[in-house]
Amino acid sequence: MRVLLLSCVFLLVTGCSRKGADANLAAEVKTKLAERDAKLTSYRITGTVKDEGMDAVTFTFDYRAPQRMRGSLGPPASRTFAWDGTHLFQQVDGEKSFSSFKSELPPAKLAGFLNQTFSPFSPEGFRVPLLLRSATARRATHPRAPEAVELVQTLEGEAAGVEMVYVLRWPKLDFLARRTRSPDGTVAEERVEEEHCDEALGLCVPKRLTRWLGGRQVGETVLGRVELNVPLPNDTFTLTAPEGYAVQSRTLVESAPEAPPTGG
Repeated sequence: MRVLLLSCVFLLVTGCSRKGADANLAAEVKTKLAERDAKLTSYRITGTVKDEGMDAVTFTFDYRAPQRMRGSLGPPASRTFAWDGTHLFQQVDGEKSFSSFKSELPPAKLAGFLNQTFSPFSPEGFRVPLLLRSATARRATHPRAPEAVELVQTLEGEAAGVEMVYVLRWPKLDFLARRTRSPDGTVAEERVEEEHCDEALGLCVPKRLTRWLGGRQVGETVLGRVELNVPLPNDTFTLTAPEGYAVQSRTLVESAPEAPPTGG
């Protein structure tokens, strides 16, 4: 849903204190991530998410640059979220409720809010990794890529002390894996098992991903349909209330005590 904050890519090389070779690599990664993101102007995916101890959930997600998004969850949740550039829409079929939210959030707050809302619909590999100012780059290898690059960062805030590593194929920067290590040593990982590749665009995106915790598989996301750079008209992202639904209009402000529930 992982698309939304391209500006974060440009933080990659800011303030890097690594030696020259790493700084040069980080600069190349920054440039190539921006180029890759510019190629993928829209996409439509459908899939199924299965996590340990939970029923499988189907979902669809449409994205069109810049920042047009629509995500839907199938039963039992059966709800849809959409952002058309000015309004967030939330439709909950089980409750027959429809809400429209006009944003008065500052740009940075809005970007974070949209990422939180829609990232559950967009797997890693479709959106640009969100990187901290302190992130560094290093060469690596991977079973799916003889040449790869790892982007390494230590998280802040509530997740302080957690190390996160993105593994990307070099030089196309296709997503291959993401690992996190908690201060207590627990390792979680998301791995690409199958890919959808587009020769014309010169890139690959995940088609099947698995999630692991402490070396044990705990979840899986399988995409049944992947369409890249598909035409998506404006009305795809502007929802209207179905007949018989209760309608509410609200405003997103910084002091709001609650935000709409996300798709996760």
